[in-house]
Amino acid sequence: MKKLLLGSNSPRRKELLTALGYDFRVVKIDCDESFPKNMPAHQVAAYISQLKSEAYKNLQSDEILLTSDTVVAIDEEILGKPIDKVHAKEMLQKLSGKTHQVYTAVTVKTNEKHTTITDVAEVSVLELTNQDIEYYLDKHQPYDKAGSYGVQEWLGMAKINKINGSFYTIMGLPTHCVDSLLKEWMYEKHSP
Repeated sequence: MKKLLLGSNSPRRKELLTALGYDFRVVKIDCDESFPKNMPAHQVAAYISQLKSEAYKNLQSDEILLTSDTVVAIDEEILGKPIDKVHAKEMLQKLSGKTHQVYTAVTVKTNEKHTTITDVAEVSVLELTNQDIEYYLDKHQPYDKAGSYGVQEWLGMAKINKINGSFYTIMGLPTHCVDSLLKEWMYEKHSP
């Protein structure tokens, strides 16, 4: 069985992978996460997840690397991580009263092969007042999250009224996809 490496600093991804029952070691990956400006929103998470995977150069023959990226998009506009409170507020105003998409891609790689899959969830947000937004930003400070919100926090609990897709994809790791991929790759049966 291969040793699993998680190429992510996201506390949510660590939490979800642990909850799935996997033992893993976190590895630090530094890479430029920029993408072509004309790239369709639904392709960006996969592109960045692959960049992260390619940036890790120390993979051993008995290891498997998992990288991931999440993109929040509304009307093909990508809402990344906010740079400050003003930026976060603008993003939440764009999401208010509308349905947006969350794309989370996962790349699994060994020295022999790699694959990337993307899962999508549609998220409908109720109207957000300025008071709602101020409360959320002050109380939860979601500055490390794409789209300026965490589905598992107050905004998700109080203001998201419909999800089409996996909750965990929105949280940052499509656990159903990851589990089937890792079972296939870590417990791969070899022909005699």
